[in-house]
Amino acid sequence: MAGEPDDPPRPGRTADVAWTAGGVPVSARFGDPYFSLHGGLEETRHVFLAGNGLPGRFRPGFHVAELGVGTGLNLIALWLMWRASGTPGPLRYTGFEAFPMAPADRARALAAFPGLAAAAAEVVAGLDSGVARFAAEGLIAEIVTGDARATLPEWEGRADAWFLDGFAPAKNPELWEPGLLAQVAAHTAPGGSLASYSAAGRVRRALQAAGFRVERRPGFAGKRHMTTGILG
Repeated sequence: MAGEPDDPPRPGRTADVAWTAGGVPVSARFGDPYFSLHGGLEETRHVFLAGNGLPGRFRPGFHVAELGVGTGLNLIALWLMWRASGTPGPLRYTGFEAFPMAPADRARALAAFPGLAAAAAEVVAGLDSGVARFAAEGLIAEIVTGDARATLPEWEGRADAWFLDGFAPAKNPELWEPGLLAQVAAHTAPGGSLASYSAAGRVRRALQAAGFRVERRPGFAGKRHMTTGILG
């Protein structure tokens, strides 16, 4: 997540996390939950995986990038889908995160998904290690720490699919600025896609201006709309 202009991310800084009575992690900085109160894994599958046409588009070397790594749930679900698909490796992933979640908070958040624990152990260990790059079975992952407005323009990669999963535009507007979304387009492979839980009009307009063909689709758990897009 991008930091607020008057309080920029600093190296080594972790996220400040609060918790709902139901055990859902909430960003104390942005006042927004890390995943849906109605089911984080189901939301991931509906919005980010199905929204990007996955697993149908998988191919060797498929590259997914994400704004807002958070708990790592999206990456874990993506990796497990990749393994289940039998696509020859590697799957590539790049996550941009200003405020990494502390290992203890990540463990508490992911405890809500016990069925993922054993299979996801390698990914969780990589995320908790704090290293910039790590590998798991069939996965090569890179975590770029810092304000995405500064780090994404310096990134040399291009993604086949994007997960736009920053906190809500009204609460974390920096991660939805037109300039940053233009950088998303500049770092997307031809015909690449994006998906987001947000259907805010200004976000959709900025994505269209950046070159995406944007579509509103039914959202998750009663949310009226979500956004998908194809470059070109």
